[in-house]
Amino acid sequence: MKKSYFSLLLMVLGFTACAQPKKEKTLQMMNNEQIPAGVKTETAIFGEGCFWCTEAFFQRLNGVYKVISGYGGGSVENPSYEQVCDKTTGHAELAKIIYDPAKISYDELLEVFWKTHDPTTFNQQGNDVGPQYRSVIFYLNEEQKEKAEHYKEKLDKSGAWDKPIVTAIEPFKNFYPAENYHQNYYNDNQNQGYCRFVIAPKLEKFEKVFKDKLKKQ
Repeated sequence: MKKSYFSLLLMVLGFTACAQPKKEKTLQMMNNEQIPAGVKTETAIFGEGCFWCTEAFFQRLNGVYKVISGYGGGSVENPSYEQVCDKTTGHAELAKIIYDPAKISYDELLEVFWKTHDPTTFNQQGNDVGPQYRSVIFYLNEEQKEKAEHYKEKLDKSGAWDKPIVTAIEPFKNFYPAENYHQNYYNDNQNQGYCRFVIAPKLEKFEKVFKDKLKKQ
């Protein structure tokens, strides 16, 4: 099947998520809040396509302290971006979200998850195609599992989407932080093509929908 003109244009201009891989592996978190002493945090792990987008959304939520982009759910230990893009490792691009449940609940994070991607497209988000872009929730305990399954069933029955939700809900298996240049990607690369033409419009809509949940500037 021939690629669409827009898809080919993105590839030529270097806007696809798998463009220009690098091999740095050190993790230096940037633009993430320090966790105050005494605060008991919890963790959520979501995959909703390109982790550059996912990271940008969740970083902006009040109560979220850290968002780490990474790979998980596959069979290869500590995979590189190149390996994941080859679609042979079984890993998905993920965001590991460290948050304060006293400020934002897991339910609210699930709401953001469902509303910031298309959970009805199998192994695809827009022009990003492959198993690494699958919609997936990795739960860390039974409470997260029950909530994720409850909302998935509720949304499916509501008819919010014309097609069935294909989001996988799976027990946590593994998580490997992505290379350093993937961390804080949108904030550090706002003039890059993918950021300008793909992430920025999504982020603008996100900030309007979730304006009451955003961190104060």
